[in-house]
Amino acid sequence: MDNDGSLRQFLMSRRARLRPEDVGLPASPTPRRQPGLRREEVAVLAGVSVDYYARLEQGRIGRVSDQVLTAIEQALRLDVLECRHLRALVETRTGGPRRAARSDAGSRDSARAGLWELVRSLDPLPAMVQSRRMDVLAANASAKVLLTDFDRMPRKDRNIVRWLFTDPRARERYPDWDEVAANTVAALRGARDPLFHDPELERLVGELSVASPEFAARWADYRLFQHSHGTKRIFHQTVGVLDLRYETFPVPDTEGQTLTIYTAPKGSAAADRLHLLLSWNAPAADATQIHRHSPSD
Repeated sequence: MDNDGSLRQFLMSRRARLRPEDVGLPASPTPRRQPGLRREEVAVLAGVSVDYYARLEQGRIGRVSDQVLTAIEQALRLDVLECRHLRALVETRTGGPRRAARSDAGSRDSARAGLWELVRSLDPLPAMVQSRRMDVLAANASAKVLLTDFDRMPRKDRNIVRWLFTDPRARERYPDWDEVAANTVAALRGARDPLFHDPELERLVGELSVASPEFAARWADYRLFQHSHGTKRIFHQTVGVLDLRYETFPVPDTEGQTLTIYTAPKGSAAADRLHLLLSWNAPAADATQIHRHSPSD
């Protein structure tokens, strides 16, 4: 059975986002009680029986062939990230219980010394290192000025998702807060590997689901996302809105840590505003550098 409901939730959420006409089926002549495709429509598109697909969605199925999984992925129009997630969910149903995440890797909870030096050396480019759970493990002076000083928070609060949904100042920082919040929750969903049990991630999700109905609603959407590169609008009361680019890089030899760097196009208004912002906050930034947060803090 699908003991935690993840497989059922995922497949139902993928069905709900598709209309019959999106997949070449005739439009429904009558309003549907639930949005999206019906189970029988997915079964037809995938070339399997309705009973088989229903049992798969409920987690009441044994081994599933690669051919069938591929057909279902195509029927539901899954992207690469979603395909990988589906296969991991199916594996948990057929390959035994989820394995515990490795606890001997200190890199899960701290940034190694070399990363700290790299992040600091990138000033005045705002840069930070995050864990797979989006805990902020390292941030340079520019990132603290641009976003917020996570080092001044209690350790358990140094988390991008928690900050977004529990600190009103985060909503001021992002003019496009709804989009940023949706993508961040989807990225946290994507980081939740079905094959590994991560009690700390589960605890974070549970706490935020209680503290923020908005988080709970977005988590229930079961959308997946992976930060790689893009643009973000960030508001700072000192200089106004900055249109910045970001690049996110996976950090080798860690359990999902990432390095994110913000830049502004040369000669742009954003570049001028970022330079002005960091110049005005130079004394505070210098003080932050003197009181350096270390992984053992």
